[in-house]
Formats: sequence, structure tokens, C-alpha cells
Amino acid sequence: MNQSTTENAEEFRVAVVKARWHADIVDQYHEAFVGEIARLTNGHAVVDAYDVPGAFEIPLMARDLARSGRYAAVLGAAFVVDGGIYRHEFVAQTVVGGLMQAQLETDIPILSAVLTPQDFDDSEARQRFFLDHFKIKGREAAEACVSILSARAAVAATA
Repeated sequence: MNQSTTENAEEFRVAVVKARWHADIVDQYHEAFVGEIARLTNGHAVVDAYDVPGAFEIPLMARDLARSGRYAAVLGAAFVVDGGIYRHEFVAQTVVGGLMQAQLETDIPILSAVLTPQDFDDSEARQRFFLDHFKIKGREAAEACVSILSARAAVAATA
């Protein structure tokens, strides 16, 4: 869906599944995604948001939303930090693997912004860095979403 494609495009829906741990940071992703996808599609994208308790719950909700037939794409967003044990790496890897599995099972693009920082602390400077970083990731996710939907539409058109 390039600029000329989206000018004549019909409305389509995208779902964003957001973990509530570090909600202030994850919400920056969502807001940036909504703004950028509206810009990229000339307002043809409708974005529905769904909250889940944590990252681990994202793949199930993403799969359910993809299976519903309502969405052209689903995105998962979480900020998984090191809480002093190795669990954060396990959680992030498991969630991303679950999203890939759900995508392949449903044939609906499911994109991931499940991010695990190498270093995180509660200092104001680090908080600001990640608040800003998730805005960047939200815009990048909108670009990726439009790109994969456009690529799949092109393949379908030649089939």
C-alpha cells in the first residue's frame, strides 16, 4: 500500500494488543502507530486496541483476533525488562515465537514490538529514552504493517 494505493483504498482494520506492564512506555508505541498508520493510509486504517495483563498473554489474544476475520493485521506490543532473573529473555523469546506461530496458523500478518532492553532502570533518563524509543518503534511498525499488507495484496493480485 504505497501512497497512491492508499488514496483509493477501502477502510481496513488493524488490532494492537498491548501488555499493561510498563503501560506508560507501551502506550507511546500505540499512539505513534495510530498516528503514523493514519498518515500512511490517508485515514483508511481503523485501529482497535486490546489490553492484556502482560507479554505472555499477547500471542493468545493475537491469534484470537486474527481468527476473528475482522483484522487485516495484528500487532503485539510489550516492554519486557530484566527483573533480576533470566525470565525476561525467556518471556520475550516465548512471546515472539508464539506470535510467529499464530501468524502462520491464521494466515494474518502478526507483527511484534515485544522489546527487551539490554539495560533498564527506573531513572528518569532511562524512562525518557524508552518512552521516546517506543514512539520510534510505533512509527516503524506502521510502516511495516502497510508494507506487508501491500506486498501480500500484490501477490494476491498476480495469483
